[in-house]
Amino acid sequence: MKKFFIWALAAPLFISLGAFGKPVTETVHLVNGKDLSPFYVFLKGIGRDDNKDNVFSIEDGMLKITGQHWGCVTTHEEYEDYRLVAEFKWGGPTWGDRKMATRDSGILVHSVGEDGGYGGTWMHSIELQIIEGGTGDFIVVGDKSDNFSITAEVADEKQGSSYVFEDGGKEATITSGRINWWGRDPDWEDTIDFRGDQDVENPVGEWNTLEAVVDGDMIEIHLNGVLVNRATKVRPSSGKIQVQSEGAEIWFRKLDLYPLDRSK
Repeated sequence: MKKFFIWALAAPLFISLGAFGKPVTETVHLVNGKDLSPFYVFLKGIGRDDNKDNVFSIEDGMLKITGQHWGCVTTHEEYEDYRLVAEFKWGGPTWGDRKMATRDSGILVHSVGEDGGYGGTWMHSIELQIIEGGTGDFIVVGDKSDNFSITAEVADEKQGSSYVFEDGGKEATITSGRINWWGRDPDWEDTIDFRGDQDVENPVGEWNTLEAVVDGDMIEIHLNGVLVNRATKVRPSSGKIQVQSEGAEIWFRKLDLYPLDRSK
């Protein structure tokens, strides 16, 4: 009876952290070429299921996100253990206070809790950043508790307040903020069309492939075939997936989840 009582007290926490994700056992096409049915819409200051100004749409079989209003499309399902492959490119228009800033978006995995729980915009989650000059960064979109955290091997020297991924480096754990991909330009500026000397991302208008291997509490990010970042001891390790609208037009022609290859 005592054990049941303890479990009953803990159960709401497990549920809120998305502890019951669905392992991917067959390919899931989140961009299905027809409609937004794998997702629901949430926009800051507007709420759920109101796709104001058609921020999210399917055009020519692709997911178009205008960026006009801040928010996201969010999967109905929670997932764990998968390989995510996203093919994206930037469009032209930018909006609001980011009109002349770097084009910005992102894919938020392991999303749990309430819609808009973070700043009225996102669910708490772990972000795979997509931004000019910084695609492949990790951001902990959490509540600054240990419930949302990542660990990575990092360089001795930070970029500002952020660690920088270095394969084989010392371990660092964060519960907020970011871990930059290894080649992020130390002189990065939040200005439109920014490109760093080591950028792996293709120029605006060209397609890119972002691949994330999500295996238990590990996430490894590859951009255009290059390993750019890796996190371990990721908490939580399952949840919904959000795709951001954040001031810049972006297109996705593929957003697929594949089962992990356990034969290796």
